[in-house]
Amino acid sequence: MLDLTVIILTKNEEENIGPCIQSASFADEILVIDSGSTDRTRELAEAAGARVILHSFGEEGFAGQRNFALTQTTAKWVFYLDADERMMEEVRTSIEVAIADPAPMTYDVLRQNIVFGHAMHYGAHRPDRCCRLFPRTAVRWVGRVHERPETVLATAHLDGMLQHRTYETWTQYFTKLNQYTSLAAKESFALGKRASKSVVLGHALFALFREYVLRGGFLDGFYGLVMSVTAGIYRMTKYLKLMNLERLARPAVKS
Repeated sequence: MLDLTVIILTKNEEENIGPCIQSASFADEILVIDSGSTDRTRELAEAAGARVILHSFGEEGFAGQRNFALTQTTAKWVFYLDADERMMEEVRTSIEVAIADPAPMTYDVLRQNIVFGHAMHYGAHRPDRCCRLFPRTAVRWVGRVHERPETVLATAHLDGMLQHRTYETWTQYFTKLNQYTSLAAKESFALGKRASKSVVLGHALFALFREYVLRGGFLDGFYGLVMSVTAGIYRMTKYLKLMNLERLARPAVKS
């Protein structure tokens, strides 16, 4: 049985997949779950030594992809790594120590976000901790877009950090914003949530204020301001789409 499988979800990640896999090359297996890339992602992943499985992105969203991955390996432990992330040496060493410990735990890791080549320290893209290392049979994921793990195990910290190279172009940023806000709006609508004009504007303005002032985005200079504004745009777009779903669901008005 394998000790550790690193799982990577992909779609059109040819610019990232090679360095990502290389940073995780210490693992027993690297498993790529691809949701239909039209570029060279799958070819490059296989060339780098990964096992690639094509699995369509369904109604369960990112959680569905992560749960599907769990069924495709027999490893004792799994580590989830995004294609635009890189493992630093200290993280790799810490993982090896963690999986050798007989006590079952889940582990989170500090992630440093790099936006358009700039390391962010505050605001919307400040460093964050995310749970990534699990005993394979002790976790399940829920949520379409901002998916989260469900587990009964306690959480400990891995040493070191991941480098998260979030965005390199604004085209990439707005493509992801469009995808994520659509998924988030559909999830909210399915849960019975609704939005009004005041809700749209209120969430957008509060997101800007929270990231720029309360979370210190102003300390990151130009990009701190820009990413605080885009946090507001994200919220506005999500709730506008939620309003539109509600409108489309109403019975047509006969003229």
